[in-house]
Amino acid sequence: MNIIEKTDEELLQIVLPMWDDLIKYSNKGNYGKFIRNFSYDLLLGLNEVELGNQFAKSELTRSLSTDYDFLGFIRRGEHVTCLFRVRSTKRAGEWLGRMVVGYERGEVKIFAASVF
Repeated sequence: MNIIEKTDEELLQIVLPMWDDLIKYSNKGNYGKFIRNFSYDLLLGLNEVELGNQFAKSELTRSLSTDYDFLGFIRRGEHVTCLFRVRSTKRAGEWLGRMVVGYERGEVKIFAASVF
């Protein structure tokens, strides 16, 4: 099955817990649990030194609020991009959160994730 064929409701049941985990483990700086749902290709492309620095030094990635707004889905090819309005517990303003999901070996995995 192609993930873009899922309804919004079906997708939300899958992606919201994944997004919650990304926020939780980013705030805790727990790299091992942060990447546990990443696709194999994403893991291969990660610069672990840079990601480690981000966890250690980025105030934003260590203070993401669990109070976020889901904005919508963009379906393309074999992936769905999930968009979120994200806030920080320490910095004023709003950021755009993005998580791209798709199937890898029969499981839904994260193919990209960012806050900007």
